[in-house]
Amino acid sequence: MSGLPDAPETPGAAPAKVPPAVEVTLPDGRRRLVQVNFCKNPRCENFGVSAVLPRYARRAKAAGAAGSAYTIAARGKDLPLLHCRLCGEMPPMKSNLGIVEELVRLSRYLAKPLEGGCRNTTCSNYGRPASDSLAYQRFGWTDRGSPRFRCRSCKKTFSVPVSPILRQRVPHKNRIILKLLMNKSPLSRICEVADVSMQTVYDKLDFFFRQLTTFAAEHERALLDGFARDRVYVAVDRQEYIVNWSRRQDKRNVVLQALGSAELETGYVFGMHLNFDGSLDPATVGAEAATAGDFSAAPPFRRHARLWLDPDYAAAQAESLKRMSKRSPPAQSLADDIEATYDNADVRPDIESAELMTSARQFPSAGMQVRNEYTLYAHFFLLRELFRGVEKVRFYLDQEPGIRAACLAAFEDEIRERRCDAFYVRIAKELTVDEKRRLVRESQERFNEAVDANPDMSLNEVAVLLMQEEMDRAASIGKWKDRWLAHPVPNSSEAQKALCYLTDFDDYDRDHVANLYLKGSLHAVDRFFMQVRRRLSFLERPIGTASKAGRTWYGYAAYRPVHIEKILAVFRVYYNYALKGADGKTPAMRLGLATHVVKLDELLGVHEARKSP
Repeated sequence: MSGLPDAPETPGAAPAKVPPAVEVTLPDGRRRLVQVNFCKNPRCENFGVSAVLPRYARRAKAAGAAGSAYTIAARGKDLPLLHCRLCGEMPPMKSNLGIVEELVRLSRYLAKPLEGGCRNTTCSNYGRPASDSLAYQRFGWTDRGSPRFRCRSCKKTFSVPVSPILRQRVPHKNRIILKLLMNKSPLSRICEVADVSMQTVYDKLDFFFRQLTTFAAEHERALLDGFARDRVYVAVDRQEYIVNWSRRQDKRNVVLQALGSAELETGYVFGMHLNFDGSLDPATVGAEAATAGDFSAAPPFRRHARLWLDPDYAAAQAESLKRMSKRSPPAQSLADDIEATYDNADVRPDIESAELMTSARQFPSAGMQVRNEYTLYAHFFLLRELFRGVEKVRFYLDQEPGIRAACLAAFEDEIRERRCDAFYVRIAKELTVDEKRRLVRESQERFNEAVDANPDMSLNEVAVLLMQEEMDRAASIGKWKDRWLAHPVPNSSEAQKALCYLTDFDDYDRDHVANLYLKGSLHAVDRFFMQVRRRLSFLERPIGTASKAGRTWYGYAAYRPVHIEKILAVFRVYYNYALKGADGKTPAMRLGLATHVVKLDELLGVHEARKSP
């Protein structure tokens, strides 16, 4: 992807009241304008209407101007909010430049790799691909089988490697190391089994990251080209990861979150994005932020708005202490849990930010932690590009205001065109096995009674009937009076769950709405999360130490966040293309992006190797 513009500015002009829209170049060359500062209430006339806030916004003559039905409010120091004068919603403002920067980071892997060519920067052919026969001529082969070319202009020669493993010293150990990594072997055991050093394992992880993301890009670019599907049902949730401290003098953890999206019917994971950018240097970013005046600017107007900066830590820690003191007591029921989630979100200065900065946490020493809400927004904007060929998209979201806002902002056009719908799904996750079995048994008994009472109906029609009864019993919960209902036909993995229709325009018939509710589930993404915990020793659930409250240590966990970033990317590809289910198919095969179970050699690019003639 191309470089990013700086935040638009007009010399001598007064500071903007609302962060300006920013244009981004997508991996396939298309350009899109990003502006998320508008009302997030789908049923409000201001939904999708960007705030402009001219000087005369309060005057009567501006009453009908697009984007003028907003005012600026504040919630705490330097936290500007938009106040929609039509419905009363108060969404926090965000930097569109920060969202674009994060979108570029998440989608960079999709860009087509540059083909090799003349490396002489002073040559007229510099930058032209090796396939250009007018610029180059064939000039034999290297000892390892790579084709060599000679530039017709400067006469210098160069080779184009045909296999990613040509320069590796122990390429024959790639398969065993990858298999061990994907099957929960600790790094020390991998060194022992494969007879390699720890540095070699880390080098191999870097290689796996490059090779598998390249493999994924070759297949997922078909989605950007308009891969056609009638419907896509997507479950979205987050998972948290703990990074071990590396210095005994500072036993604080780095805590990061990753947002995942998985298709319900195929299990394909479209993204697993960590709020961490390993390409950045904290010292360099800090100097740039100081020069740009970020430390005195409100967060959405900063040059580095998407990043956590060191001076932010003390203020964030103080706010986190306030939030924790106001948290609701443990819930006694699923309805209480849903209401407590609303209450706990409402005490945040920024309702879209769920991160807690406690005394037991710190920022990464290498790389930069991204403000979680910017990763959420970028994740959904990337999904929007991947779903270009989809007629209708249905999202089932974990109950989190930041996820809701990001989804509605990225897909606002599709929502207004009724090509996208979003639901909250809340699962009772603390149930014991016996409680789950009891709830499933009771629901099955009710279902069987309904089947007996309606002998002329199919099983699906009975389920729709039961859901419509729940729709009539839906209850308003939380500050925004969202309508929640219980799922009448749960299963053992989601024995008790409730749903809320976030984009209900009252324009679907009851049978249609009931079927959308019945599909509501987070199982696809939660199954991927479970596999992450079970298969990756880096990311197994850590344990808390008895002596230091809030501090967590796990002997096999990563010491550097960049390793989490890379192994998540590797496992997503491995899960989608190499792990088959009970039906003998992988998620990629079910989605139509692959025709067979991909072998490890194919993932690693070994099949592309060419022997020297």
